[in-house]
Amino acid sequence: MNSPFASRLGIEHPLIQAPMSGSTPPALVAAVSNAGCLGSLGAGYLEPQAILEQAAQIRALGARPYAIGLFVLPDEFDADMAAVAKAREQLDALMAQEGLDARTSLPARWAPRFSDQFAALCEARPAVASFAFGVISPAQLRELRQRDIYVIGTATTVAEARAWAEGGADAVCVQGAEAGGHRGTFLHEAEDAMIGLFALLPLTVRALAAYARDVPVIAAGGIMDGRGMLAAEILGAAASQLGTAFLACPESSAAEAWKQDLSRVEEHQVTTIRGFSGRAARGLRNRFVEAMPEAAQGLPYPVLNALTAPLRRAAAAAGRGDLLSEWCGQAAGLVRPQPAAELVARLMHEYRLAKRMPAP
Repeated sequence: MNSPFASRLGIEHPLIQAPMSGSTPPALVAAVSNAGCLGSLGAGYLEPQAILEQAAQIRALGARPYAIGLFVLPDEFDADMAAVAKAREQLDALMAQEGLDARTSLPARWAPRFSDQFAALCEARPAVASFAFGVISPAQLRELRQRDIYVIGTATTVAEARAWAEGGADAVCVQGAEAGGHRGTFLHEAEDAMIGLFALLPLTVRALAAYARDVPVIAAGGIMDGRGMLAAEILGAAASQLGTAFLACPESSAAEAWKQDLSRVEEHQVTTIRGFSGRAARGLRNRFVEAMPEAAQGLPYPVLNALTAPLRRAAAAAGRGDLLSEWCGQAAGLVRPQPAAELVARLMHEYRLAKRMPAP
């Protein structure tokens, strides 16, 4: 079932497992890649050495193409330390109230240095590099080109898609409002970039068709089965990127309580949240969201993300999904818990049935 996009990447199916930072260990990435799709290591939270180590593990599990995804961020961050102190006080009080044996602490750095992560990505030399939260520099693009690394940029509006196309990206992944996890928005306020996938997709395809070179568009947001993949293809997508669909796989490192909650999610419980990380992200409205400390709401990403990390780790250890950042897309209730390779086979079977294609 090779499409031009799949053939370019050396994969069999036009399907990408989303680079969900914190939930995509090497076992999941390799299982998806070895099943003929593009597995993605979400490395946004990883230090450079961890990126290299996990890339080596992926290679040891199979030689199929895979991607590494990073967040485009400044190397240094300023923080209002008075606001940080107030947020810490309220977060500690919440953890004590909920019986969690953990307290906030000040990290050595609010987040890994993007420049160091980028250098590690270049050294790891995956087939694909994907980026969110901004556009990489021309010099960084040249470095990737020199290593024959295919570049995918994330966009939540047509203007952002144009920015990536003009910046030299090989493909653009459009993230509809239905997508789970952090919004990739970088040119607009998050609220202004909540555009439904099936409106954003054809608008982006039309806009990028005006460029002299071909820039494939990848669809992301709320796609959970083969029918959704075909619908995206009909609207012009060269491939579909699925994240939430893979969260319940046994290979995923999402907390067990989070996995269990996914199958019970009702669509009205999925909302946009800032209180875990300081950046707009789509996930499940749970106890933490309802009890979100007021002081924490104004802290930016990645400062707040670092401060809530101890709470999230303690909640996962205690089986408290209601205090986790349970990121998920709008159609999370359609999740099917099964091994990643089986899920890939099921998705492609559904896609063929929807397209009325004979099995290979």
